[in-house]
Amino acid sequence: MTELTKVLIAEDEPLAAEALADWVAQMPSLQLVATCGDGASALAQIRALRPDLVLMDIQMPVLTGLQVLQALAGDAHQPSVIFTTAYDEHALTAFELHAVDYLLKPFTHERFVEAINHVQREAQAPLAGTVDALQTPDGAPLTRVLVRDQGRIFPINVDAIEYLRSDTKYTALAVKGKSYLVRLPIVTFEQKLDPARFVKLHRSCIVNLDFVESLTPDENSQLVARMTDGTLITANRDVSRKLREQSI
Repeated sequence: MTELTKVLIAEDEPLAAEALADWVAQMPSLQLVATCGDGASALAQIRALRPDLVLMDIQMPVLTGLQVLQALAGDAHQPSVIFTTAYDEHALTAFELHAVDYLLKPFTHERFVEAINHVQREAQAPLAGTVDALQTPDGAPLTRVLVRDQGRIFPINVDAIEYLRSDTKYTALAVKGKSYLVRLPIVTFEQKLDPARFVKLHRSCIVNLDFVESLTPDENSQLVARMTDGTLITANRDVSRKLREQSI
């Protein structure tokens, strides 16, 4: 992100949009670039203005917030998204689409600030470049990843990686509350990780079973993994079926 976090508000309730705009104005690190009252306008403005952060309602005219986020999935620019909604039943879908946070109305100013701080911490996560290109002896699982961080090179023990998530350019390694971005596709890690420990829940996410607290079916009978850090990740149908078959 830039020094100022560019914010777009997508909210069809004028009073709610005004309140969000006031809170954005109170934070010197934020810059409001647009306010949209429906999903189609939000999608167009996100693509035109390329905001860093979108504060978006789910139930909006023309397109829902979830549909907007789905439409953005293949775009090169991926803003951080915080959903602001009165409906809690969409939370799992929102996090599956990589929303950063999910604020249930009515939420407090303190909760809003907490969500913004979360986004900005994620944005400041060290961008790491792998040094060894994941080289391992033939057939041997990966045990260590060397990464660059602010001019330093240091190792990350693969056993400490809680989960891996990818976007169009990078793979994010979640390790002890921090996120390390590396310039390698997730398929490169998939080929090197121990399949007995690391499971690919869907095409853009691999989890370390050692950090899975539970697997619970959702309304579509797909398993939702709750990680030890509270993150929820939904397995696709094929993986859900295989995990059920493996259970005793």
